[in-house]
Amino acid sequence: MSSHASPRCILITGATGGIGGALAPAYAAPGVTLILQGRRHERLAEMAEQCRALGAQVLLEALDVRDLDALRAMVRRVSEQHQPDLVLVGAGLNTAVGANGEPEAWDDSRALMEVNVMAALATVEAALPAMRSRGNGQIALFSSLAGWRGLPVTPTYSASKAAIRVYGEAIRDWLAPEGVKVNVIVPGYVESKMCFEMPGPKPFLWTAEKAARRIKRGLAANQARISFPFPLNLGTWLLGLIPQWLSSMILRGLKYSD
Repeated sequence: MSSHASPRCILITGATGGIGGALAPAYAAPGVTLILQGRRHERLAEMAEQCRALGAQVLLEALDVRDLDALRAMVRRVSEQHQPDLVLVGAGLNTAVGANGEPEAWDDSRALMEVNVMAALATVEAALPAMRSRGNGQIALFSSLAGWRGLPVTPTYSASKAAIRVYGEAIRDWLAPEGVKVNVIVPGYVESKMCFEMPGPKPFLWTAEKAARRIKRGLAANQARISFPFPLNLGTWLLGLIPQWLSSMILRGLKYSD
């Protein structure tokens, strides 16, 4: 796929989430094949109907990405049979500390790391052989602005998104000589069930549709990092640069910690 060509086959994991659910119709068009993975069968069926109405061919893969063997098998099969130009690795979970400072539940933290990190790595590992053999393809990984500086209210989520950002940046440079593009999406607050369940303020909140348009433009331009919105992106990046005592004081002032 050239830098400016529109992808004709797209695999989206976490397609029933907020941004994934907006990206699918954003790419749906005649001549486009969408392969949508999610856990919620009814939501997948609704999305399929919406995207088919826009002219796309839609294939559904209902599975839990925490089943890493099943996930890898599905991505390998799809990659060999349909050769997706673009793989959007969008499955994600969130967890948070309690309102009175209770720690994150261990089972929740473990599930989050399995989905946000291990499932993402498994998807990439399974998609790469086909892309590398043909010398083209594009993989988009979802980090978060929380990956610049860990938020006290969501420590495990912040850690998972920092890991994905660094991983994506590393493999972009590794795979570039082979014609495989890797992009890291670094969003701020985007309207979704997961977003609204997160504690703390949500400045510069975007709709999922606005985020999908920004992501689509960034991927078409092969931007290494697709970060938005700008004021929040700049602020969180700076939080990761300044001394921690100062960033801690700022986060307390913004009501992200006591």
